[in-house]
Amino acid sequence: MGRTEMSKRELARVEVLSRVRSEELRVVDAGRLMQVSYRQAKRLWKRYREEGAAGLQHRSAGRSSNHGHAKKFRQKVLGLVREKYGGAVGERFGPTLAAEHLAAEDGLQVDAETLRRWMLAEGLWSRERKRRRHRRRRDRKEHFGEMVQMDGSFHAWLEERGPEGCLIDMVDDASNKTWARLGEQETIWAVADALRAWIEGYGVPLALYVDWKNLYKRPANAGERLRGEEPVTQFGRMCAKLGITLIAANSPQAKGRVERQHGTHQDRLVKKLRRRGIHSHEAANVYLEREYLPEHNQRFGRCAARPEDYHRKAPCAAELDRIFRLESTRTVSDDWVVRYDNRFFQLEPQSGHIVPARSKVWVCEGRYGRMSIESGGRALRWREIAAPVQPQGLETAARKATPRVPISVKKRKWTPPPSHPWHEPPRPKVPKRASKWAATAPRSSLAWPCTSP
Repeated sequence: MGRTEMSKRELARVEVLSRVRSEELRVVDAGRLMQVSYRQAKRLWKRYREEGAAGLQHRSAGRSSNHGHAKKFRQKVLGLVREKYGGAVGERFGPTLAAEHLAAEDGLQVDAETLRRWMLAEGLWSRERKRRRHRRRRDRKEHFGEMVQMDGSFHAWLEERGPEGCLIDMVDDASNKTWARLGEQETIWAVADALRAWIEGYGVPLALYVDWKNLYKRPANAGERLRGEEPVTQFGRMCAKLGITLIAANSPQAKGRVERQHGTHQDRLVKKLRRRGIHSHEAANVYLEREYLPEHNQRFGRCAARPEDYHRKAPCAAELDRIFRLESTRTVSDDWVVRYDNRFFQLEPQSGHIVPARSKVWVCEGRYGRMSIESGGRALRWREIAAPVQPQGLETAARKATPRVPISVKKRKWTPPPSHPWHEPPRPKVPKRASKWAATAPRSSLAWPCTSP
């Protein structure tokens, strides 16, 4: 079987080891960047020196696993799990217990972790929530670019002179180097612009420390937990394309570095903006870039514990444009129309590329509204058309245009039917001094009261 293309991780290793060859990094630092042990880093460095970039490709690429189970065996195991060991959340067997019963009762040997992956993929099991770990003080990262904390701070930055805004703040965990920009809200484009500015200035960091928000990273819903899927936000997809690990903090104290920077900015920056008489976000951002941030980094910055820079090389501007955009899947209608955000796009005939109806395409929206539609990695030709006119809308408009003439209907007097309780004969009244028995006596006895002889 022929060799396959190299994966993103293997290409990233080629870039790191090329920096070792040019003596920019040591092998131990390359191991940290590749997230492997020092011994494995030495093995990869040896293969790279002897075989070049092709030596970093996995030896089993393009081949099936020697220890994998047959497809028929997997279907048989999952069928037994679904039939005998499935059920509601509180009744179904876990992967470990199901593996034990499969071996004892059905004679099928399967590892519990393998069965766990199969059950998660089929929706027969959901990951249990782990206990909260005991918190302890975390040490700073040792290298510049190893982890950057990002957060937004809403505050009256311009006081009464301008509108309230949100300051997007980024702080390097090792050196306290800070970048910030003031805007109206903490939106997807605000944080994407902040990350892009950091990348263009310093390079691609290894990890970002953010909040649990739908903007950055959100928890899985019930359906995703059953399918064993990890939800990916638009910002998470951008970071994944850049190879940035997204870490969500469970409390504000976990990312205390950037939280303390917010307090510093809310004290110093507000007063400096007041002295300058700045009353707009645009003027505030110019002051931040030219004066405030260089002075702030010089005063509060510190040297990282190790001198190596862990930022990776920034992609070109065209590649960054393809990364920092919104991407959504849409279905092509029978007349080759794609609907997105209440807009309609008519697909034109494509040269050498057929897009069948009812197929999935990617609708991509750039930073300033630039639209593109892609399928299979290729851009499609399209033109925007007007929204179709609904027939019921025309009828509704005609009805509104036609004046309605009120019709007077004479109300008929209601007459109760013969079986109504109103037609029953009235009950006789009970004497005031009647006995208790007489008050509870049947109706017939009250009609003909008995007298003593």
